[in-house]
Amino acid sequence: MTTHRTPFRLVAAIAAGTAAALVMAGCSSGGTASTSSSSKPVDGGSLTYAIANDPITLNPTGTGAGNDTLAITRQLVDSLLWQDPSDGSLKPWLATKYSANADATAFTFDLRSGVTFSDGTAFDATAVKDTFDDIASAGASSTAAAYFSGYEGTKVVDDDTVEVDFGAPNAAFPNATSSVALGIVAPKTTETPFEDRADGKAVIGTGPFTLQSYTKNTSTILTKRKDYDWGPAARGGSGAAHLSKVTFQVVPEASVRTGSLQSGQLDAISSVQPSDVDTLQAQYDLVTRANPGQVFGLTFNQKRPIVSDLAVRKAIAQAVDPKAVRDTSLNDLFKVADSLLGSTTPGYADTSSGSAAYDPAAAKKALDAAGWEKGSDGIRSKDGTKLQLKLVWITNFGPNQTSLELIQQELGKVGVGVTLESGTVPQYLANLTSGDWDLSWDNSSRADGDVLRSKFSSSGAQSIGASDKTLDALFTKELSQSSASDRSATFGEIQQRIASQVDFVPVHELTSIIAPATDVHGIVFGADTRLDQLTGAWKDAS
Repeated sequence: MTTHRTPFRLVAAIAAGTAAALVMAGCSSGGTASTSSSSKPVDGGSLTYAIANDPITLNPTGTGAGNDTLAITRQLVDSLLWQDPSDGSLKPWLATKYSANADATAFTFDLRSGVTFSDGTAFDATAVKDTFDDIASAGASSTAAAYFSGYEGTKVVDDDTVEVDFGAPNAAFPNATSSVALGIVAPKTTETPFEDRADGKAVIGTGPFTLQSYTKNTSTILTKRKDYDWGPAARGGSGAAHLSKVTFQVVPEASVRTGSLQSGQLDAISSVQPSDVDTLQAQYDLVTRANPGQVFGLTFNQKRPIVSDLAVRKAIAQAVDPKAVRDTSLNDLFKVADSLLGSTTPGYADTSSGSAAYDPAAAKKALDAAGWEKGSDGIRSKDGTKLQLKLVWITNFGPNQTSLELIQQELGKVGVGVTLESGTVPQYLANLTSGDWDLSWDNSSRADGDVLRSKFSSSGAQSIGASDKTLDALFTKELSQSSASDRSATFGEIQQRIASQVDFVPVHELTSIIAPATDVHGIVFGADTRLDQLTGAWKDAS
């Protein structure tokens, strides 16, 4: 695939810099075709792509089934900016350029002309304003609500220019505009009540595909927009899709997805499980990429007395062997974490030298010194309180249980008792909200280091109660920095601070894996390591 690049100067009142380089992982990167082929792309044909879960909602900003929802809605809507997977930089899409004021409280976007929604109405500044106002009004019902903290409104400067204003610095906002959740929708969409958009009938975007049908728990069928001609130039292939139709088929069982691909019933499958990698890798050219954002690991609920103690947190970190966990439950496609940010995240920094390294002997000595004495059952106690912790986790990723059972054993060897409490995503969220937990096993994918703020800032929506003034000041600092290089440097400080306070124990990165059939080409991941638009995908002529 040839990549065409056009100049794009990100204008800001303070000097802009380049984003930190990203480390790509896996067999194929997010910006390469799924298989190598010397033949030219073929127009026409249908692609059947298996997802694990029903999307729940086709509203781009609604709460759906995570990656499976975003794979579909990404095809329906475009964004103001496109984030380049190769380096994390922001490039033109529906906006030709943007500028930020000195304190990152106002952002001006110059919009592309000649773009239309699938119902024929023109894309303009009013549509951007209506989309953003709609998200802000939806509040907690929208997955994008956090991006609009302090939102004061969007001004229509003229048909091709908007200004988005915030009451406090929000340098993370330009990155957010590249996400699916901030995809621009038509007036008829925002005029439809938020809760009535789940079936997708009212979702009208400028994207390369339109909705043909949605059958709950079965399939979502999309058809090509023949007049589409405004994809991001930097991505290449900015025109209409090659494929005429795409069917997202719901296939919950991983083994069934694999078997159906091998039998020719499916053209591509998502959510390939690590246990199937060796088999599929021998037959297909897998598309893999490490997820950006917070890696899988242990988060401490510092509102609880035991784990509010740094000595205990450090001992727990020293008792866990990340490489053993990775090697036991995963494979080499999943990188052992050396920071709480994944290596494909802009602003990622290796903090392993400043972290509590695996050293169970040191963990035992530290707990002894802190007054935690081993009982007859092998679990330590202090002043009548047992060192018995509750760890909550989600069942949506198969290897999680194996990883946690090993971690449970490792902690038990140093006298830390762990009770594992699993659940679906709603159950897990309910557990977190209750506050009745000491440790959580989780990850959070987003191609911006600001993903950490919600959890590790004392004022974050999911604050763990760290109450660290130094860390709070660093988050305030990054939100006021319009320069990408300045923000990356601050994210490095944030990661080092969290590592030094052992607010989190990094274990392994998450890698997303797609397996396309041998006659399928051009399936790629975006910078968020979610399925990108399928404009460049095609199938060999039959």
